[in-house]
Amino acid sequence: MELHILEHSLKVASIEKEGIQICTHGLIKLAFLASKTRCKFFSLTETPEDYTIIVDEEGFKELPQSEHISVADATWLALNVVPGGGNASNSQPIGVTKIAKSVIAPLADHNISVFMLSTYQTDFILVRERDLPMVMHTLSSEFTLLRVVNGETVAVHDLGVTNGFVKPKLAPRPVIHPLSSPSNMFCVTSLDPDTLPSVATLLMDVMFYSGGLKEAGASSEDSSHIRFFSFSLIEGYISLVMDEQTTQRFPNNVLFTSASGELWKMVRIGGQPLGFDECGIVAQISEPLATADIPAYYISTFKFDHALVPEENIQSVIGALRTKSTAE
Repeated sequence: MELHILEHSLKVASIEKEGIQICTHGLIKLAFLASKTRCKFFSLTETPEDYTIIVDEEGFKELPQSEHISVADATWLALNVVPGGGNASNSQPIGVTKIAKSVIAPLADHNISVFMLSTYQTDFILVRERDLPMVMHTLSSEFTLLRVVNGETVAVHDLGVTNGFVKPKLAPRPVIHPLSSPSNMFCVTSLDPDTLPSVATLLMDVMFYSGGLKEAGASSEDSSHIRFFSFSLIEGYISLVMDEQTTQRFPNNVLFTSASGELWKMVRIGGQPLGFDECGIVAQISEPLATADIPAYYISTFKFDHALVPEENIQSVIGALRTKSTAE
């Protein structure tokens, strides 16, 4: 398989809910007027706590300086696993569980922190730019390493720097963070970029203005129903993650659907903000799912992590992860 190192230099930031109004102009430009910017990688995810933005350096220029924006103190690079030859962003979805043992676990074993963004099209593994030599050294035996330079994909080789690279001791990875599963059911979908203008007003409302409202279908007693919405526009491809009630606000035939019309349940990881320095969180969750052959999307945010698994698997997933947390 091929591991593509994309050319985007990325920032990961949190926007406080009360500060979103001062960022709305820039965010709308990034989402809906991308041709007016030089941004090629943009993702915005709303959780109950905040908005997480992943954006390249050109896109970051569209945002104002504000005390309401917290930026992770590193430049990040996006890695993408491609089964064979082909463009990274239009390959078939692999799912985080398919790369758990080949990518996620080895990086965790070498104490390399990752930040995950699964989309409708593919999975992006974000690593700190300073960790790239170790990442390449760790994965070069399993993957053909390719780097995107000025839009062209070129072969790269392990940098050959071995001083200080100690073979890790493989240790058990118990699940150490609290898990919860909101009551919402979620859809992972996309739409044709040509149809984006026709639903732009609706999407703006969903993204910025209706967060305080309970979606139709969520009873007032349903305290486990959470606010979660993710929009990504990466190299021209749109990905959306939203709950089932939100999808019902869209016109028929606008959103892409799988043949099975699959719905996903969420596992939320973390009882308090996770931070960026702890290694192995994604591996703790994805390895047991890979062993059970359960597909999953995985979306890291500034404070918490989120795995989406098929609706019918949620109880067995929670059971397996909680068993792993107490057995080791």
